[in-house]
Amino acid sequence: TINVPADISFEAFRHVYMDAYEKGLKGCTTYRPSDVRGSVLSIDEAPVPIPAPAPEQSALPLDAPAAAMHYEKDGVVYMSKPLEREGVLPGFTYKLKWPESDHAIYLTINDIMQDGRRRPFEIFINSKNMEHYAWTVALTRMISAVFRRGGDVTFVVEELKAVFDPRGGSWMKGRYVPSLLAAIGEVIEQHMVDTGFIAAKDGHPVRDALRAVAGDPPPPHDGPAVTALKGCPRCGERGMVRQEGCETCTSCGYSKCS
Repeated sequence: TINVPADISFEAFRHVYMDAYEKGLKGCTTYRPSDVRGSVLSIDEAPVPIPAPAPEQSALPLDAPAAAMHYEKDGVVYMSKPLEREGVLPGFTYKLKWPESDHAIYLTINDIMQDGRRRPFEIFINSKNMEHYAWTVALTRMISAVFRRGGDVTFVVEELKAVFDPRGGSWMKGRYVPSLLAAIGEVIEQHMVDTGFIAAKDGHPVRDALRAVAGDPPPPHDGPAVTALKGCPRCGERGMVRQEGCETCTSCGYSKCS
């Protein structure tokens, strides 16, 4: 196969095939470049495109919104970077008395200032009731992790208030609270309102959850009175009855004497 120039003469073209014949070649192919076909072989190097320089990415300012702080670490893209904690944070501690528990629950919520706005940063839940120890520790760590990501964290309140205890809730200050988690959600909501993080909602007296005491009677209702048994701290069933100065569970036999 021979690539010949476009201006090759007839004599030169004839000599190509004659030379091939004399050398004993069984076949010979010639390519002559044209504007339509171009050239099969070419020594002209195509220009290498020079990539445009990537635009410089400026660092985000320290006061940038948390929602805009996307960063990558170890190949994982994170939606936002956790807010940094200062050495000392202001906060409040709330006392919550759940009617089904012999001991009060204390909630401490610490805040930080971001863009001139006070927002929750972390939460701690403590109680002498060891029945709730495991899930309260897990709950505080998860909620604190969400708070430290910044952005709109009000959904935490809505999720907690939507939790219903299958064993039933409790009446607190004439208001039915579906679960202990819902009561904790109301405490967090009231804290956000008091610190100006969210606006107060009409018709939601969440402050009652902070001052609720055991033994509040439910509002009057039609029909025969129904007495709800206290939940058992061991098995969770509502089967605690008082007999001879002791509270005994009719389901598992757990007993506690005063």
